[in-house]
Amino acid sequence: MQAIELYQNGPADDAFRFVERKTPVCGPNDVLIKVSMSGLNFADVMARRGLYQDCPPLPTVIGYDVVGVIEEVGAEAQRKYPELAIGQRVTALTRFNGYANYIVTTPDGVATIPDDMSDGVGTALAVQACTAVYCAEEAVTLHENDVVLVQAAAGGVGSALVQIAKAKGCTVIGTASTKKIDYLKEIGVDIAIDYTSSAFEQVIREQLGKRPLDVAFDSLGGQVYKKSMRLLKPSARMVAYGAAEIAQGDKSGKLRAARVVAQFGVLSPIMLMAKSQGVIGVNMLHVAEHRPTVFKKCLERCVHYFKEGILKPRVDSVYAAADIAQAHEQLESRRAFGKVVIQWPQ
Repeated sequence: MQAIELYQNGPADDAFRFVERKTPVCGPNDVLIKVSMSGLNFADVMARRGLYQDCPPLPTVIGYDVVGVIEEVGAEAQRKYPELAIGQRVTALTRFNGYANYIVTTPDGVATIPDDMSDGVGTALAVQACTAVYCAEEAVTLHENDVVLVQAAAGGVGSALVQIAKAKGCTVIGTASTKKIDYLKEIGVDIAIDYTSSAFEQVIREQLGKRPLDVAFDSLGGQVYKKSMRLLKPSARMVAYGAAEIAQGDKSGKLRAARVVAQFGVLSPIMLMAKSQGVIGVNMLHVAEHRPTVFKKCLERCVHYFKEGILKPRVDSVYAAADIAQAHEQLESRRAFGKVVIQWPQ
C-alpha cells in the first residue's frame, strides 16, 4: 500500500515522503478500509512542527480521518456491529496512520455514510464534526436562548458548533478573519466579529453587557482563552478543545508554545465553585480510546445531522495525495474555509 510518512519536523516541503508498506492485516476486532480520501486536521500541522505530544516517534504516518470502502470486517467486529459489511462506504477515525490508501481501525470508529454525501464531506465528520457534537452535547448541554461564543467559527469544528448551536435555538457569537465574516453570516452567526480589526471581548461587552456568555468554545488558547473566561456569567461553561495560537509566529514554535501555555494561567477549583462555572477540556483521540461507545454515538449522530440538514460541512480544497505539502500549507495558512483533504488514486 501507499503511505505518506512524516520523517522529520519542519516545513511541509521537507517533512514528508511517500513509502510503500504492507497492507495492514485485519484482526478479529478490526475493520479494513480502502481509502479514497484522507482528511487533514490542525493537529497534523502541530505534529509536523514537533508541537503535538501525542504524535508517535518519527518516522511515522499521521492522520486521523478517512473515507473509503470496507474491504474486510473481523469476526468480533462483525459480531459487535452486524450492520458493517464489505463494500459499504464509510467515514472512519484512525489513531494516526490516516495518510495511507489502506487503514485498519476499530469498528467503534466507523460509520456508514449515505450515497448523497461526498467523500470530502465524509472526511469532515470523524474528527471535526464529531468534536463539535461531543463539545456541544456531551461536554455541555446547550439550551434555547443560551448565548454561545465560538472562536474560529469558520473552521471545521467551529462551523459545526455554530450549526448545532443554531439548531438548538442559541444566540451565537463567532470570530473569524475579515474574509470569512460573510461566511459566518451565511451559516447563521448572530454577531460576527472580525478579530483582525476588533477586540472580540470589547465588541461583546458593548453589545451584550459585561458577562453575557452561557457557553464559550475555544480552539485558540492563551490570551484568547483567558479573555473568553472573563465573559462567562455565573453558572457558565468553557469548553477548550485546541491551542492553535501555539502554531503561530516563529518557525520552531517552542518559545511561543511555552508563552501560550503560560497565558492560560492557573485556575483554582475554588474560583469555579464560587461562580458555579466549569472548564472542560476535549481531546477526541482520548474520547475514542477510552469511551469508544460514546465516540461511536457521536459519529453516528453526525451522519444523522447531515441527513437532517443540520450539519453542512464545507470542503475547502481537495489535493492529490502527492501534493500533501501544499495541502498542509493551505491548512496552516488559515485561509481554508472548511475541510482540506487529499485524494488517493483509485
